[in-house]
Amino acid sequence: MEWSGAGSLLAWVWLLLGQGFFWRTDVRLPDRRDPERWPTVAVVVPARDEAGVLPDSLPSLLGQKYPGRAEVFLVDDGSTDGTGALARELAAARGGLPLTVSAPGEPEPGWTGKLWALRHGIALAQERVAPEYLLLTDADIAHDPDSLRELVAAARSAGLDLVSQMARLRAVTFWERLIVPAFVYFFGQLYPFRWVNRPGARTAAAAGGCVLLRREAAERAGIPDAIRHAVIDDVTLARAVKRSGGTIWLGLADRVDSVRPYPRPAELWRMVSRSAYAQLRHRPLLLLGTVLGLALVYLVPPVALAAGLADGDTAVATLGGAAWAVMCGTYLPMLRYYGQPPWAAPLLPFTALLYLLMTVDSAVQHYRGRGAAWKGRTYPAP
Repeated sequence: MEWSGAGSLLAWVWLLLGQGFFWRTDVRLPDRRDPERWPTVAVVVPARDEAGVLPDSLPSLLGQKYPGRAEVFLVDDGSTDGTGALARELAAARGGLPLTVSAPGEPEPGWTGKLWALRHGIALAQERVAPEYLLLTDADIAHDPDSLRELVAAARSAGLDLVSQMARLRAVTFWERLIVPAFVYFFGQLYPFRWVNRPGARTAAAAGGCVLLRREAAERAGIPDAIRHAVIDDVTLARAVKRSGGTIWLGLADRVDSVRPYPRPAELWRMVSRSAYAQLRHRPLLLLGTVLGLALVYLVPPVALAAGLADGDTAVATLGGAAWAVMCGTYLPMLRYYGQPPWAAPLLPFTALLYLLMTVDSAVQHYRGRGAAWKGRTYPAP
């Protein structure tokens, strides 16, 4: 136990200092100034059975205070709950930016539903308005009135091809408060924002709920056709843009929020498990390494502390307690960002155990032929 406690503490010292300061929450939109000319923007919203959240999200897009020309294209991806009709009703009642609602039909083989919808929406936007920028945003994302303006100003000022903000997810219920902040924390640990934003770094990622993409960069990277099979479409999109020579930026949002509720743990479980094994590229060895790594980093500290106290082994208890303390310290900024109390930080090992089980379940579902299942569709490994 002493060796595992020491290994866990060393891992946390490395994560604290050597993993791009992933735990900090100060990566926000870069300095920006208004451009001399505001470019045309097409807002593309793929939507499948989103009638429950559209009243809280779509009006925020239609109400954008953008100085240039902007239009919204909502692509109804085979919804059965009246998503398209509701979108038209909301636009007629609220006004604002022009809205076009269209339906592409079922995706062709080799395409995920969301990317098929994006392909249709981007093509329609190109035909109607020939945009210089595309705002790709999910149907459950609400934007403050100046969100689009700030995104475009940041992209223009910094010469960025892709600007993405990690929307602030809802954290109201007990399970949301337990799991959601950790979801963003783990994402940042895997893709440190500072590394993503460094032009010469290999790390690339985006947050699919809010992506402003320069159309020329999309064409150069072959978006969306080049990533048509991707289940984790946001990270794959960012990689394609960066590989093609584009400059990308990712940070936490101040003006962009998810309105999708996850009131029950089963819904949060599905959100994570549907793509966890795809993140590991469906490789059993990566799964094994991930499980062992999560156990060493997150589970060993409290176990070592408890075992050391029970056995009177001061060294083991000290190692476990020190590792747990560093862990909690790195989690506090994310808890503050989500308005959660500091006493929730020691619960991170339990949350990590849940994520470990979700990842294993994702692999099990994959081998049962039910991997990457979402809203009635199941996607095989590419």
